Amino acid sequence: MAMYSYKAIDSQGKSAKGLQDAANLIDLELRLKRAGLDLISAKEEENVSSFGGPKIKRVGLITFFFNLDQLTRAGVPLLECLADLRDSMEDLVFREIIASLVESLQNGKKLSQAMAQHPNAFDKITVNLTHAGEESGKLPDVFRHLTESLKWQDEMASQTKNMLMLPAFVGTMVIAITFFLMIYLVPQLVSFIKGMGQEIPFQTRLLIAVSSIFVNYWWAILASPLVLSGIYKGALKFNSGLQYHADNLKLHIWPTGPVLRKIILARFANTFAMMYGSGISILDCIANSRDLANNQVISKSLQEVMHEIESGKNLAQSFEKAGIFPPLVVRMLKVGEATGQLDRALLNVSYFYDRDVKDSIKKVQVLIEPAMTIILGALLGWVMLSVLSPIYDLISKVKM
Repeated sequence: MAMYSYKAIDSQGKSAKGLQDAANLIDLELRLKRAGLDLISAKEEENVSSFGGPKIKRVGLITFFFNLDQLTRAGVPLLECLADLRDSMEDLVFREIIASLVESLQNGKKLSQAMAQHPNAFDKITVNLTHAGEESGKLPDVFRHLTESLKWQDEMASQTKNMLMLPAFVGTMVIAITFFLMIYLVPQLVSFIKGMGQEIPFQTRLLIAVSSIFVNYWWAILASPLVLSGIYKGALKFNSGLQYHADNLKLHIWPTGPVLRKIILARFANTFAMMYGSGISILDCIANSRDLANNQVISKSLQEVMHEIESGKNLAQSFEKAGIFPPLVVRMLKVGEATGQLDRALLNVSYFYDRDVKDSIKKVQVLIEPAMTIILGALLGWVMLSVLSPIYDLISKVKM
């Protein structure tokens, strides 16, 4: 199929632009018609993959799977569920994807096969879970699991953003105040200090030198983060082993490293439990969840777990040897294997980490605020001391 960029209008006369794969212009017009759009113009695009396009937002996926869960449990056929969602979806890109799912199902494909054609919307784990639901006849349960998992991921992402928001704001304020002091305020005081005819103390000379650097090289200071970021990304491309060390540093740098480790492991346990409860084998659960970590250190540890399981060890022993879970979690896995309720034990692991992450984020926020305040206070104190020292020396000599 070719990829077309099109311009269309909906039933209310609003214009819409986008990309859509189709066999020809007539097929494109029919596809858009099913999505509630009337084609105005279209142009075939070269070197554009049908798998491209913007990634669907998590909120849209939550709405999608929640509605599928509710409608399928009410006895509505899957094809009709998707058709209703297609007609009610406000996101035009997602609407096109759902329209493609409807067409694929009409052509005899399974839902998991249709989802696999749109990796920008449905990742490999979602496709595998949907396939497991189709095979076991528990597709509504899978939709519910996916809805709950996406909600949990959204909450975790929100907590992570909250953890970073305060230091980012305070850090920006500290940088802005630093530039104001060094570029505007200090230069105005330099001529006054030098005109006093006194010997300038060391801290004052240092302040004047730093201010001079800011005045003359402010552009280099502002550009340095971008340059360093570019150098770092370039180094990762040329040296693949560097990414492992960078990921390891992310997990150990204080105070965000331990929190990041807990977030990754909580997401892994939650996804593992969801997949295992849907009937997917343990090795496939680990293999599919390994990429979810997005961290080479965790991924390597999970690869070692897979090797241990393949060699005949049970899950708890394998995780204990890998050393990525604390003893309490390994104990939960042992209980889950012994009772045959491994998915419930993994959900308990996820709950344990979820609660721990929330507490850790609160502690980090409590620590970051006074730390930033101390840094700002030290900066202002240095400026005031450097400015007032010559004045104090002059006053002392006048009194004598």
